[in-house]
Amino acid sequence: MPKVITPDELPKWVPGKLLTSSASLGWKDVAQRSYLYKGQEVPIPPLDHFMIVRYRNGHTPMYRQLEDSKGTRTTCVPGDISLLTNAQNSHWHWTQDIEVAHVYLSNALMSRVACDVLDRSVEDVRLHDVLQLQDPVLNAITDAINTEVRTNGLGGALYVEALGMQMAVHLLRRYASVTFRDPADVGGLTPCQKRRLGDYIESHLHSSIRLEDLAQEVGLGVWTFSRKFKESFASSPHAFVTEQRVQKARTLLAEGRLAIKEVAYMCGFSDQAHLTRVMRLRLGTTPGQLRGNCRER
Repeated sequence: MPKVITPDELPKWVPGKLLTSSASLGWKDVAQRSYLYKGQEVPIPPLDHFMIVRYRNGHTPMYRQLEDSKGTRTTCVPGDISLLTNAQNSHWHWTQDIEVAHVYLSNALMSRVACDVLDRSVEDVRLHDVLQLQDPVLNAITDAINTEVRTNGLGGALYVEALGMQMAVHLLRRYASVTFRDPADVGGLTPCQKRRLGDYIESHLHSSIRLEDLAQEVGLGVWTFSRKFKESFASSPHAFVTEQRVQKARTLLAEGRLAIKEVAYMCGFSDQAHLTRVMRLRLGTTPGQLRGNCRER
């Protein structure tokens, strides 16, 4: 049995008819699939995502055993929800045909949300062993995600990202246990995190760099990341990235091989005028003046 599988690989272990899937919709940290299953008994390797199972049609006796647990028996009906934490072996057995919708949340999303809402560095998040529950909030969120898969409306990826964060907060409040990192970890960014950020910023200067992307690069929530970044660099992430853009532009202008508008593009400025405004504000000079001074030397 493999150590861990992705939601894409789940059908290899749990065969069923795929009804809907978010695979082609460009969602991040949240995924959806719905299946029609025959009665079966299946071992499932650990998933790399948290899985929320929404029972939509069919009634069936259900048995599930997690690693190092006794196992649970119940009868699942439409409206019920099962939770399965990530990185957990499980064994399932049901006897009747059922239609279910799966929502998968990434570990990165759960960890970021936990860091933000608990204001502490998180080592691990685990969902409780819950095979059957009735929860109107989870039902509403899963139904909204399921509907979005079928309709793929305007701003769908952003909409689902918000739904995923709402679901993560609710799970953390009601159905999860969190292990925190050592208190000594509280403070600025680690040397490794600083190096990763430096490499990421350098390789993405030509494109948009979002606060969320920087936080995810070092595995932190946005609020925690911003606080640690300021403590480490005595600057906000936005101001720091802008300074890196200006310094990169300064170097390229001094080399004199590219037109000013090309330098602006390569350093992530919207156009030459934007580069000029920022450089005048920060350096008290313009790109043209800077290039002329370099040529005179």
